[in-house]
Amino acid sequence: MKTPVTIIGAGLGGLTLARVLHVHGIPATIYEADPSAEARTQGGQLDIHEDDGQRALEAAGLTEEFRAIIHVGGDATRMLDETGEILLDDPADDGTGRPEVLRGDLRQILLDSLPAHTVQWGKKLAGVSVVGDGRHELTFADGTTVVTELLVGADGAWSKVRPLLSGATPEYVGTTFIETYLYDADERHAATADAVGGGAMYALTPGTGITAHREAGSVLHTYVQLNRTAEWIADIDFSDSGAAARIAAEFDGWAPELTALITDGETAPVPRMIYALPNDHRWDRVPGVTLLGDAAHLMPPSGDGANLAMFDGAELGNAIAAYPDDIDAALTAYETAMFHRSAATAVDAWEILDLCLGKSAPHGLVDFLSGSVEEARS
Repeated sequence: MKTPVTIIGAGLGGLTLARVLHVHGIPATIYEADPSAEARTQGGQLDIHEDDGQRALEAAGLTEEFRAIIHVGGDATRMLDETGEILLDDPADDGTGRPEVLRGDLRQILLDSLPAHTVQWGKKLAGVSVVGDGRHELTFADGTTVVTELLVGADGAWSKVRPLLSGATPEYVGTTFIETYLYDADERHAATADAVGGGAMYALTPGTGITAHREAGSVLHTYVQLNRTAEWIADIDFSDSGAAARIAAEFDGWAPELTALITDGETAPVPRMIYALPNDHRWDRVPGVTLLGDAAHLMPPSGDGANLAMFDGAELGNAIAAYPDDIDAALTAYETAMFHRSAATAVDAWEILDLCLGKSAPHGLVDFLSGSVEEARS
């Protein structure tokens, strides 16, 4: 018996789960609130790790497709101080370690790998009720309903499935990332493009930082990082033309080629307030439902979120395939391993956030990255 799987959310984790289930001949349907795959941008560069993200893509049978979308050279890393002086300049490797890809490109190869109509677009989940015997009834904003045999919440930080399992809610960690873009950077913003280099650039001080990634097509994608209260962020009208200047004022005295990433931005700055669940977030086994990705273990950004979500999806898909006649055993096996790895990764994520914006910045992160580079080369 192969129980059909209902997945809420067509992010990387939910799509990976659906693909691995498809590989094993298990039917799955994804319900996604967005009206189409092109409804919104999908974020920037992701470094895909050997021990989780790449393993997930291998389980999905998509290694060749993944290799075709790698941004060659995008894994170079540069650390600067606020004056623009280079503190660390680590060139790109041969692409076998943690190669960079665009989130949108990665999502597309997953979408392309699924049978037609696997993803049901424009299906915003409005509510979930327990039917019994592990089944749940989903009600969507358009008034339609579905009864599930096995429900997976892959619906992110504000998951509507999570309350079936846990009373935990994300809390603001005191850090906000503000997103900006520069286009045609090599021609129009040459000094800034030169400062960023060929991959990722970090310019950090305690409580304040600028991180930028070079993307294909001479695009510089920036996250301005600020340790500020929620009230401070709420006081800024990001739809106002003066918002960029207000943010740039927090970087008074910084090198102009760095502050240009804020002041010369060609899109309105977008705040991304960082929320997290408890590091040890877990729940008792509930029949017929589980979570993956940010719905299960939201943590500060450290390069692990997308990788963990895809690995969750692959591991859950493999567990369901391994226990086709005992879904509870499959979910128990998946959750037991997932709770352990996500708790350990969450501790590491908080450490990275502190290295980026804590008292030791930037030199704590320089030392950390230098040690990682030496370890990788030894």
